[in-house]
Amino acid sequence: MTIRSVFATSLVAVSLSVAYLPAWAQEKVLRIAMTAADIPRTLGQPDQGFEGNRFTGIPMYDGLTQWDLSKADAPSVLIPGLSLSWAVDGSDKKKWVFKLRPGVRFHDGSAFNADAVVWNVQKVLDNTAPHFDGSQVGVTASRMPTLRSARKIDDLTVELTTSEPDSFLPLNLTNLFMASPTHWQSKFAAATGATPADRVRAAWTAFAADPSGTGPFRGVRLVPRERFEMVANKQYWDAARVPQIDRVVLIPMPEANARTAALLGGQVDWIENPAPDAVPQITSRGFKMYTNQQPHVWPWQFSFVEGSPWLDKRVRQAANLCIDRSELKKLLGGLMAEPKGTVGPGHPWWGNPKFDIKYDLKAAQKLMADAGHSTAKPLKVKIQVSASGSGQMQPLPMNEWLQQSLKKCGFDVELDVIEWNTLFTNWRRGAKDPTARGAHAINVSFAAMDPFFAMVRFTNSTAAPPVSNNWGFFANAEFDALIHRARTSFDGPARDEALSRLHARIVEEAVFLWVAHDVGPRAMASKVSNVTQPRSWFIDIATMRVN
Repeated sequence: MTIRSVFATSLVAVSLSVAYLPAWAQEKVLRIAMTAADIPRTLGQPDQGFEGNRFTGIPMYDGLTQWDLSKADAPSVLIPGLSLSWAVDGSDKKKWVFKLRPGVRFHDGSAFNADAVVWNVQKVLDNTAPHFDGSQVGVTASRMPTLRSARKIDDLTVELTTSEPDSFLPLNLTNLFMASPTHWQSKFAAATGATPADRVRAAWTAFAADPSGTGPFRGVRLVPRERFEMVANKQYWDAARVPQIDRVVLIPMPEANARTAALLGGQVDWIENPAPDAVPQITSRGFKMYTNQQPHVWPWQFSFVEGSPWLDKRVRQAANLCIDRSELKKLLGGLMAEPKGTVGPGHPWWGNPKFDIKYDLKAAQKLMADAGHSTAKPLKVKIQVSASGSGQMQPLPMNEWLQQSLKKCGFDVELDVIEWNTLFTNWRRGAKDPTARGAHAINVSFAAMDPFFAMVRFTNSTAAPPVSNNWGFFANAEFDALIHRARTSFDGPARDEALSRLHARIVEEAVFLWVAHDVGPRAMASKVSNVTQPRSWFIDIATMRVN
């Protein structure tokens, strides 16, 4: 089967239980087909990568800090969320004081305050807390690895403590969503189980089915692997984001052609990542396409464990020179940007690396020959990939294209295709874990919105699993020193200088195979209006309208 035939649209009838119920007759309803194969977890710390944050995190919950998703013509920046302000302690830079927003209430009516912040930190960091939930740790702790504890100062002031000075903490906290302690306690009181741990698990399961956050939407119906419904929270604390849409229905639909068929058939109003070959038909039939440049990387992340074929820098650089990204862009219908690194020229962290990521087949073949490999004597590499998933674009066709392209340089690529959420879990476990199944690289796309997410979690030796996402166990003292300089610089220009040097070295060492940057393509029915497609992985449903 050719790559083009994989992309070809097969508009088959898709049976979805999303018909309007009588109770919806007068409601303004938005139906969304996600790329995930299941509903992201709804209990406060979503799984399914950042698709979970996008669809069951940000709509129902808030963090102390959040991303400004209101602009399409400028990068998203950090803004206050449930905290009005924050500052690092002048004498002890491991301590931060956050001033909380007054008057905020959870969906169940209970008050948000400092006690709630302490409770939500404990749910993922304190295994002695009665509400601690180990199932939420992996998707949370790896995104804020230095946070250690929270202490109430007064009802609207909380102190957070880190393991080391960390100027990235306010950015990391966009991933800690505030769930209602009071609502959870009511679920725990009604829970049954043979042991206290069983009751805790039962309480969190009940909470997931009837969640309570402080966000603009409130969850009301969960059918695993089928649908999740949210309704507007008309008492939301931010008047600018009180929803005008009455109900949102989330539907997992991992296959691109099925999503496209559902949109064209009127069964959903919004799809993520449509089949590229179907875009002309989508637009010709009056649907709107939204794209924008994103801080996003679609890579192969290499293993640096003993025996990995990627330990040779010549091999890593050869792979980056062997692929014609302009050809891939055509196959994707233009729905990608060609990378020069994790960030591009002109970015404050660019750093002008000496290695240029481009298509240079002869140079790639020479590097491989110098390393002892050729088309006659290929280098076997195994890559774990997914069939769908958040930010994964069109993972199977793209990886099959890479498999064919890299043959020209003496790579014999084996693809180990697994389910997206399983792959995401394996990403946290690392290349040494049995779940890697001998893979030499992993294909998990990632956000590059801030220094930690863009670079630090992949190249700091202290971020190796289970701490964070240094899946390949990359370790380099020079990189660690640059990261320490950036993390302990609370002055913007000094931090950017260290980060620019770090980025240059990441590119020069070819820590990844940089394949593409996503542009976040999504198609929507014309009745969906007031849509802002930000320069972000995320998007704000609360400000949209259904006409």
